Amino acid sequence: MISDNSSNIAQQMLANDHPSLPKRSFSFVKTQAEVPLTIAVKAVDESGVVIDKHVACERPLTVYLNWRPIVTLMTLGAKPESLALGYLKNQGFISDVAQLESVIVDWDVNSAAVLTHEQTADLEQKLSEKTVTSGCGQGTVYGSFMQDLDGIQLPTPSLKQSTLYSLLKNINEYNETYKNAGAVHGCGVCEADQILAFVEDVGRHNAVDTLAGDMWLAQDRGDNKIFYTTGRLTSEMVIKVAKMGIPVLLSRSGVTQMGLELAQKLGITIIARAKGRHFLVYHGSENLEFDVNTNSDK
Repeated sequence: MISDNSSNIAQQMLANDHPSLPKRSFSFVKTQAEVPLTIAVKAVDESGVVIDKHVACERPLTVYLNWRPIVTLMTLGAKPESLALGYLKNQGFISDVAQLESVIVDWDVNSAAVLTHEQTADLEQKLSEKTVTSGCGQGTVYGSFMQDLDGIQLPTPSLKQSTLYSLLKNINEYNETYKNAGAVHGCGVCEADQILAFVEDVGRHNAVDTLAGDMWLAQDRGDNKIFYTTGRLTSEMVIKVAKMGIPVLLSRSGVTQMGLELAQKLGITIIARAKGRHFLVYHGSENLEFDVNTNSDK
């Protein structure tokens, strides 16, 4: 059930979570009850000893657009309103932030309903065009997902190797749920060596959609940003980061063939297998200044 003081909660969330949001008639409505990200369990180790551990929570969240069910995502549930908005935006179902009316999250029924004044008459056609993907936590994209890629113009980034090393070191301070329970991916929006926002979820696509939702609401530009993920760089990840306007994609995992080809087409600098002082630039090495003498490390 939605709480009686939902309007006050919405105003407080709007002010605290999105201080740069343009003033307009838009609100979050949410039950007061938050959901836990991990739970305590008992486990038996290799010596037969019973130990206290934590496991990551996983729960369904059905996303509605103007009360039409669109998809059910498996998620930790940390930022359901941003996840719902980012998913709908990235899939091409909504595009005009000024037309948003509200996001209603109700964990009693595991739902997030996005209400908008934007035209959604072609919703059924978009929903009929599905592609099963490799995305953990999601696994399906719609025909509208590939729209407008030709119109994306990303700036040419400039990045120092020393800054990259500093960023990778700073990222180690995050991944709180992973350190506590494992079983999650993490994504971050970064500027130089600073992490501006970091999200963990059971699927890497949930994490990137959540960050995309936050950036879209704040109308924040991505041209001076770096996107970091613990997951592999597939075509979906490349497209979503391109739609966020971010020209650098950094991962501790690898890159797929289609992900690389799209990055080359869209002009995204791809840096993969990045951990500690090791990385591989698969595209855009000319945008990286190699200002660190790595011979001393060998």
